[in-house]
Amino acid sequence: MCGIAGVVAFDEDVTRKRPVVEAMAETMSCRGPDAGGLWLDRHVGLGHRRLAVIDIEGGRQPMEVRTPDGPVVLTYSGEAYNFVELREELRGRGHEFRTASDTEVVLRGYLEWGESLVDRLNGMYAFAVWDGRDEKLVMVRDRLGIKPFYFKETGDGVLFGSEPKAILAHPGVRAVVEADGMGELLGGIKTPGHAIWSGMREVVPGTLVVVDRSGLRERTYWTLRTAEHTDDLDTTIANIRELLDDSVNRQLTADVPLGVLLSGGLDSSALTALAAQQLAARGERVRSFSVDFVGLADNFRPDDMRATPDSPFVHDVANHVGSVHRDIVLGEEALSDPATRRKVITAKDFAVGAADVDVSLYLLFQAIREHSTVALSGETADELFGGYPWFHDPATQQAEIFPWMVPVLAAGEASPDDGGPPVSEFFDPDLDAGIDLMTYLKDRYHDAVAEVEPLPGADPHEQRMRVLSHLHLTRFLRAMLDRKDRISMAVGLEVRVPFCDHRLVEYVYNTPWAMKSFDGREKSLLRAAAADVLPDSVLERVKSPYPSTQDPAYAGKLQALGREILSDQDHPMFQVIYRKWFDATVNTPPEALPGYEREKLDRALDIATWMDVHRPEIRVG
Repeated sequence: MCGIAGVVAFDEDVTRKRPVVEAMAETMSCRGPDAGGLWLDRHVGLGHRRLAVIDIEGGRQPMEVRTPDGPVVLTYSGEAYNFVELREELRGRGHEFRTASDTEVVLRGYLEWGESLVDRLNGMYAFAVWDGRDEKLVMVRDRLGIKPFYFKETGDGVLFGSEPKAILAHPGVRAVVEADGMGELLGGIKTPGHAIWSGMREVVPGTLVVVDRSGLRERTYWTLRTAEHTDDLDTTIANIRELLDDSVNRQLTADVPLGVLLSGGLDSSALTALAAQQLAARGERVRSFSVDFVGLADNFRPDDMRATPDSPFVHDVANHVGSVHRDIVLGEEALSDPATRRKVITAKDFAVGAADVDVSLYLLFQAIREHSTVALSGETADELFGGYPWFHDPATQQAEIFPWMVPVLAAGEASPDDGGPPVSEFFDPDLDAGIDLMTYLKDRYHDAVAEVEPLPGADPHEQRMRVLSHLHLTRFLRAMLDRKDRISMAVGLEVRVPFCDHRLVEYVYNTPWAMKSFDGREKSLLRAAAADVLPDSVLERVKSPYPSTQDPAYAGKLQALGREILSDQDHPMFQVIYRKWFDATVNTPPEALPGYEREKLDRALDIATWMDVHRPEIRVG
């Protein structure tokens, strides 16, 4: 896992731009704390920062192969989980290898198969190949969008990087956010290909982008396709287990310490149990890590999202599988620390997140990094198997808005039709008028629905549930994966996501909703596929999201930070946040502050930090 950056300029001598390429790559130093490298030629500069995971000594980058017709050079981030098979196939075709790294396999694979290499890869990756034989840059991103990848066209080429900050480090780029960018930012969505920064774009997941002297062209090599599911229930469950076993097995490959994130929910518990089973066959024990909060066990209060605390279930699983387990316990002082919030916002390049969850994730990952360099995570199971409660609510199923927005709007006593308090009271009225956030969200929703390929003969309910599944896998999931990647890589931790194996995603996506809920519960297929390796307590547990602190002192800490901002009459946050709402929220007694208002205050502080870090120029209206 690494960070990549680069410049292609067909009208310039890039060898004279070494300091620029160095500065772009240096912004990725957290992603790659172990080593850095540059490769420059007349019209191209490639930068790399490395987190060494496989072949510690041999996998240095950028990696070059010289051919009679010119150099072919790779700067690569991620993991190809099928690199062993590909390496043997390439050896059979006459290739010789100098290293044991998956990086060299990807480079040699490009030499052998060219752009069609993408059809053979299984993994998470974002990489760029400079093909000096044709003077072209080939940029590739994995199918699900696990690894981030951004680019910006220029007059004579392109700038690119794992994160926007690499591109923003170029002296020719200004940090400008226009109306659509603010819609993405404040709506908390990830429209494929969009970036919040003006003129910048994402490489769309499952897409290949080629830049040469004739310009830029894109090709989609993978997308979610609709297909008839013909397997019966027992066969479906068996196939899911086989695919999941294989995905976990591939992702346990590393030359560094590896662990599993364990929340005590079905997803992470299944991964922990399967990893424990496979590692036991090698004579090893799995390491597991969980997050908890000071006083939560004694003071836990059930709410609409979280019926039970995680800790008892975490320990049931750890004892059941015999893992080497660590609880990471966080207090309100650490969660409210402005310096940590700044690190999180700097890592994300993005202002709106999941309140205290983002900071606690950072602190959890930071603590895990002291013991492991790689961790497996249950991300994607909810999106894939239908785990979120709104999948099962008839009214939400039919709502003409992204389904995960319905509870957000309801929490503020709003509806998708009238906008309500989350828009009209939280954001500055002039900004709100300029971006018309609810209209933006609805337009993006209808664009997303139009992408779904229907299954001929499917009844209306089945088709509607396919739409919901597609929305989650192509919109909501990408935001979750981006958060996971940015925050984990900010501390140099590689987080792998076995549920994102594209073979598993393709198979489960096309499984009928009646099968996905065959026992009347969420994630029925996953529960059945992992039933033999889990304790009964977890099998019977209702879905519970990532935990959030319930310490009332946390709200008071946020309000104290808010009063500091109020003391600055010219604080740039008030370009975005409605001062009247902020003043009232900061001065409400902490014990009287509703939970959703505390979360909004948390997000406002994120926006204030983002404005301070990036000093963006906002152009709306």
